[in-house]
Amino acid sequence: MAYKVLTFKESVRIPPNLFSMNLNKAALEILREQHERTVNKDHGIIVCLNHAKIQSEGRVLQGDGAAYFDVEFDALSFIPEVSEIVEGEVTEIVEFGAFVRLGPIDGLVHVSQVANDFFSYDKKTQSLVGRESKRSIKKGDVVKAKIATVSLKDTIPNSKIALTMRPEGMGKRKAKGAKS
Repeated sequence: MAYKVLTFKESVRIPPNLFSMNLNKAALEILREQHERTVNKDHGIIVCLNHAKIQSEGRVLQGDGAAYFDVEFDALSFIPEVSEIVEGEVTEIVEFGAFVRLGPIDGLVHVSQVANDFFSYDKKTQSLVGRESKRSIKKGDVVKAKIATVSLKDTIPNSKIALTMRPEGMGKRKAKGAKS
């Protein structure tokens, strides 16, 4: 999956109650609250921040007891890309498809995209079962899929990733020793 470490520079306001801390750690704490688990349309889903380093003398604005510092920091970002092949665990089966964990976000394999077969939801086993092949997908299965579409919005819950397992070689990982 497309994880990248990106470096950013930003001005950070450090309030007086944090002056007794190491200022690099204080800046990192503030930046983590602002940016971790957020979505940036240009940089993907910001998973975590590290290595904050103050790059300037502190500036104090009149009437504000805080100090402002220019800080450089690293961000681990998840950037899903269309046509990328991904592998993940099925986290939920619903009537219309399967949700697959892709790091910080789940993608959806619509029931029509599970395989080149007609799949339907089996309420009793809580799985998707193929009419012709009798193959099934259930919670906990590890699957390989291809990213069909990516729609990153303002938050992770509002963002959507559509997956397909129809191309050859995609789908549920076969058990060791299983015949094709």
